[in-house]
Amino acid sequence: MSRLQVVSGKGGTGKTTVAAALALALATEGKRTLLVEVEGRQGIAQLFETEALPYEERKIAVAPGGGEVFALAIDPELALLDYLQMFYKLGSAGRALKKLGAIDFATTIAPGLRDVLLTGKACEAVRRKDRTGRFVYDYVIMDAPPTGRITRFLNVNDEVAGLAKIGPIHNQAQAVMRVLKSRETAVHLVALLEEMPVQETADGIAELRAAHLPVGRVIVNMVRPEVLDAADLDLVRTVPRTDLAQSLSAAGLGGARRGQNAEKLVDPLLAQAEEYAERYLLEHEQRSVLAELGLPLHELPLLAEGMDLAGLYELATELRKQDVS
Repeated sequence: MSRLQVVSGKGGTGKTTVAAALALALATEGKRTLLVEVEGRQGIAQLFETEALPYEERKIAVAPGGGEVFALAIDPELALLDYLQMFYKLGSAGRALKKLGAIDFATTIAPGLRDVLLTGKACEAVRRKDRTGRFVYDYVIMDAPPTGRITRFLNVNDEVAGLAKIGPIHNQAQAVMRVLKSRETAVHLVALLEEMPVQETADGIAELRAAHLPVGRVIVNMVRPEVLDAADLDLVRTVPRTDLAQSLSAAGLGGARRGQNAEKLVDPLLAQAEEYAERYLLEHEQRSVLAELGLPLHELPLLAEGMDLAGLYELATELRKQDVS
């Protein structure tokens, strides 16, 4: 499996939740994963119910089997200071630039530079090895920008390498792209079984493929359980109203005057069934659209009690059951 797992998706699909669950799922049998946040929202800290993440790698969870999950919130300004020290040995001069506001100025007026720093830091974590020559992290999972921006975000180093023909900036950009366009990387798209997220997922996959970026899997999040199947819905549409009222009455619904009161329940129940049937048809249509994209397709359930740390572990278990890890 690719060592850099990039997770994107339309806003509201729960991509941060999926990225966090994936980090837990991959941290099995003693493996170490690094969960990277690049948008500055501190969503990872909220999910793991911990304090805000600093610009340093911190252990935030232990997975079943003894694996460890670390997290990092990348700060573009501090990443630029790292870059200046790495390639130009500026040291205290770089810190002085920060005090003068030059670092913030540079990352604000050049959005492309910001993305170069964010992707570069993640790729550095992918390549980093310890003294024994072993990779420090088995997997790096990036909670990436939304689908509409993901291709440009990941491809920015190609543009930079083209602008800077020689020197350390050119070399760094090329090194990052070698990781991002290799088998070491997989870009996963998170969707919901709704028209807009599915269409944006399809568009995002087309853009990634056109840019020769490696597309991984589609993960459908917040899937509601099927209460009725197609056969049940056909029966609901055809059953006579009187038969339905009699069945409700026989089941003890309707109080003392069962027959009369049970009839009052028929219309609301049929209205609910019709609403469910519309959703059922829409979800199956969208599932078919996703299946036609030709990528591995996984589904995560909607958690009735909402998302908390226990729910995150539950989603990680579900991902392992589906052999994502």
